[in-house]
Amino acid sequence: MVEPNLLHAPVLDWYEDNARDLPWRAPDATPWGVLVSEIMLQQTPVVRVLPVWHEWMERWPTPKALAAEQPGEAVRHWGRLGYPRRALRLHACARAITEEHGGEVPSDHDTLLSLPGIGEYTAAAVASFAFGGRHAVLDTNVRRVFARAIRGEEYPPAATSAAERRLAESLLPELGAPRWGVAVMELGALVCTARSPRCADCPITSLCAWRLAGKPPHEGPARKGQTYAGTDRQCRGRLLAVLREAHGPVPKSALDVVWDDAVQRERALDGLIADGLAEVLDDGTYRLPT
Repeated sequence: MVEPNLLHAPVLDWYEDNARDLPWRAPDATPWGVLVSEIMLQQTPVVRVLPVWHEWMERWPTPKALAAEQPGEAVRHWGRLGYPRRALRLHACARAITEEHGGEVPSDHDTLLSLPGIGEYTAAAVASFAFGGRHAVLDTNVRRVFARAIRGEEYPPAATSAAERRLAESLLPELGAPRWGVAVMELGALVCTARSPRCADCPITSLCAWRLAGKPPHEGPARKGQTYAGTDRQCRGRLLAVLREAHGPVPKSALDVVWDDAVQRERALDGLIADGLAEVLDDGTYRLPT
């Protein structure tokens, strides 16, 4: 395996010259702003997150501000980021922070894990990027960089493994672990991309096990791109858009007109209700959750 100290300097130097200027990385970014960004960035590109993050932070600059709103308002202002249950999780998280932690995002990794909707990745990211903790932050980009550079594999496993966690922890520098974490993440996002890695621009290309092995192709199951058109996800999005734009209850007919397949439409609507993203009232109208 490549010696960790051989990787640190070139990656950190590259990051110094190439890091994107993102508001949640600014010196004055609050822990709440970091937490919100991490939830929004899950499965969503930065370019789509930026305007929504700015709107949220202006409207709800603290957990207490969001906790004072109805959960439906979080869903409404989630816009078209996708996977809107994340909005409900952020709202529940804001209420827990307000009620159990005096309105302050906790700095301790284990305490962060106890919050609603906060998993291992998000807890490590917030503890690291907001509070300077020494944690292995393993998102998709980081896992891909380590799979290629260290293990010589084109892609990491489908699910994060214990071996990946041990590897990531072994690569943490004694000092500056948060900067290392975000630097590797940025390298994966901008250079060591999933489909078209720019190896000529990579600061560790001379050390990369995958490149040195001739870039062997992925041996696991074929990686399939996610489809959207015609799926239940698209149908749910159309229905939710009606509820977001209405600012009040809407009749069933207003939902029926946005999707032709009645069976799929009813299934998607039932799913929204089951997930807490919509409510049906006694008069048969529908609204965002309260």
